[in-house]
Amino acid sequence: MYDLIIIGAGPAGTAAGVYAARKKLKTLLITEEFGGQSVVSETIYNWIGTPEIAGSKLASDFKDHLEYYNDGESLTLQSGYRVTSVEKNDNGVFIVTDSKDQKHKAKTVLVVSGSARRKLPAKGADRLEHKGLTYCATCDGPLFSGMDVVVVGGGNAGFESAAQLSAYCKTVTILQRGSEYRADEITVEKVLARENVTGILNAQTVEVTGENFVDGLVYKDLKTDAEHTLNIKGVFVEIGQIPNSGIVKDIVKLTDYNQIEIDPWTQKTSVNGLWAAGDVTNVRYHQNNISAGDAVKALEDIYNYLHA
Repeated sequence: MYDLIIIGAGPAGTAAGVYAARKKLKTLLITEEFGGQSVVSETIYNWIGTPEIAGSKLASDFKDHLEYYNDGESLTLQSGYRVTSVEKNDNGVFIVTDSKDQKHKAKTVLVVSGSARRKLPAKGADRLEHKGLTYCATCDGPLFSGMDVVVVGGGNAGFESAAQLSAYCKTVTILQRGSEYRADEITVEKVLARENVTGILNAQTVEVTGENFVDGLVYKDLKTDAEHTLNIKGVFVEIGQIPNSGIVKDIVKLTDYNQIEIDPWTQKTSVNGLWAAGDVTNVRYHQNNISAGDAVKALEDIYNYLHA
C-alpha cells in the first residue's frame, strides 16, 4: 500500500515526486516518459533558473532529479508504463492499473498526466513543426522578433498569444475558422486595435509552406472558397488542447473540455483523496513553471491530508 501514486513525470510530476520523497511519503511514480510536452521543444527560454535549455535536456534533468530520490521506499519510479485506469474501492483505497496490467494500491493519487496540443490539420504542418511552426508563443515567440507571423485560432489563447507577439513581431495576423471570434469581446477589441495586428474570419488554414523553414501560409475563405497566401515566417497554433484525463473520467468531475476540475486553493478534485495539477486540469494558464508550482501546492495538501 502506497501513501501516494503520482501519474506523470512532466514538470508537475517531477516537482510532486521530489516533494513527496523529501516528505518521506511512500510514493510510486508511474510515467511513460519524462519531460511531458517539453521533450519536443528545441529550446525553452522561460524555465526559471535557466536562460535557455533544450527540451530534451530538461526532460533528462527531470529524470535525474527523480532518480536521485529513487530509493524504493520514499520514491519508486516505474517508467515506460502507461496508467490505464484509476478506481476507488468501497474501502476508500485507490486501485491504479498500468499497461502491464499490474494493479497498485494507494491512499491518495495525484494525476499530473498533462495534455496534448491539438495539432493543426493542414498540409505541411507536421513537417514544419519546430521549423517556424510552434504551439507555444511564450516559449518561442522572441525568436520571431521583427518578422511577420500568423496565429491560428481566435479564442482567448489565440488573442493572448497575438497580444504577446505584437510587442516584438513586425505584424501578427489572427486566423479564425468561424464567422466570429471566440475570445472575450473586450480582448478582441483591444488586441485588434493594435496597429500591427489583423484578424481574418472564415479562414481555414490549408497549407503551411516552406522547404527547411516556414515561408508562407495558405488559407481558404470559407465564404468564397477562394485561397489566399500570406508571406510569413512563423505560425503559432492555438486551437486547443486535449487533456489526458481519460483514466479518471468515470470517477471525477470534468469540464466540457474534459479537464479535471480542481479547487485552485488545494488542487483537490471532486473525489476525496484524489488531486490533480498541470495541464490536465482546468487551470487558466498552461506553463511549465505554473504546473510545477501547482503540483507542489497539491503535495503540501496531500501531506496534511495523510498526517492531519
